[in-house]
Amino acid sequence: MKKLLMLGGAKTQIPAIKKAKELGCYIIICDIDENVLGKQYAHEYYKISASNKEAVLKLAESLQIDGIVCYAADSGAQTVAYVAEKLGLPSHPYKSVEILTNKDLFREFQKENHFHVPKAKGFNSFEEAKAYIHHFKMPIMIKPVDSSGSRGVSKIDSLEQLEEKVGIALSFSSSKRFIIEEYIENYGPHMGGDGFSVDGKLVFRCFSNEYFSTDCLNPFVPVLTTWPYVMPKYIQRKIHNEIQRVLDLLNMKTGSYNFDIRIDDNENVYLIEISPRNGGDWNPEAIQYATKIDLIEYTIKAAIGEDCSDVKMVEPTGYWATYVLNSEKSGVFNGLEIHESFLEKNIVEYELLVSPGDRVSELSGSHEKIGLMLLNFSTELEMSEKMFNLKGLVKLKVNNLIENEMKI
Repeated sequence: MKKLLMLGGAKTQIPAIKKAKELGCYIIICDIDENVLGKQYAHEYYKISASNKEAVLKLAESLQIDGIVCYAADSGAQTVAYVAEKLGLPSHPYKSVEILTNKDLFREFQKENHFHVPKAKGFNSFEEAKAYIHHFKMPIMIKPVDSSGSRGVSKIDSLEQLEEKVGIALSFSSSKRFIIEEYIENYGPHMGGDGFSVDGKLVFRCFSNEYFSTDCLNPFVPVLTTWPYVMPKYIQRKIHNEIQRVLDLLNMKTGSYNFDIRIDDNENVYLIEISPRNGGDWNPEAIQYATKIDLIEYTIKAAIGEDCSDVKMVEPTGYWATYVLNSEKSGVFNGLEIHESFLEKNIVEYELLVSPGDRVSELSGSHEKIGLMLLNFSTELEMSEKMFNLKGLVKLKVNNLIENEMKI
């Protein structure tokens, strides 16, 4: 039985923990939260932060693990590569993962290797940014260099907003550093999705269309993702080739990736992010329905050094979507109303992450979602019609805090 060290045991990581158990692994979980839900599926648990490289390395050495993985979270990606490299376990090169998980390092890498890249620069303080801001053309994006899930991300079009948004970005950065970059207007939908490489070759990828809610506190959190990707095949090949160039230059190995990509009106490819991990919000689950490729299983196999050479490119069939249930205001969750025909015909599965009576927040990042839905449609037209009427089909009941306290 192979010993697999899994960094993180949050509810969103339980699918990978269960899959590892299915594959016969001895599961060890590290998580700073003693009450983490995934703990119940593990053989051993240790209260260690996924981002604490030296503490995780010390534990891994003492336990003589066979593999290490951090599913669907950037927080432990560097630790995985660091520990694996020190112990000679399967993973990508640590320096390469460091580049991919730091936005300013990735932009420098792209610039040096002649990728299409927005004008960008990293900063440590508002004062530094203010002194340099005249070099940028508005609008600009402000992002923590080391956060995920769109946390701390803002778009501004005037200098008056700079100090406030820099403060937000810094509050979500563990390294207390942020990046400013010029905004890229999309040609077509924003592109997301996941992929998988074997010995550095991108053997599978399933691109998606990502849509954002302008009614949310943070309009850069994807709330709806659909498959198949709508852009022409020649553009998809162009994107594939650009991703492969990154993998070649960084000497990447075998493992999963989550993509965040934009295409401009000249059909130039901008690789916003290539995260060396699986996507969250049920991306891998939806991809498995659409292609029959189980990316979670291959992620576990890659981590313990098992053969993944049978992964092949499969085009998605059918019409699929994931929907992030979210609140447009802060308050108390009071239930969910789903249109009967939508529940019967289109919802494959759904999960609420809160219970009636729980306090919820207006969506500012993926960490504040209320739940998830995986949807299936019989035609592209049906998907198009229903995805733009989701608020009429799925209604969240959220009371204002004051109203709720008055009722009590």
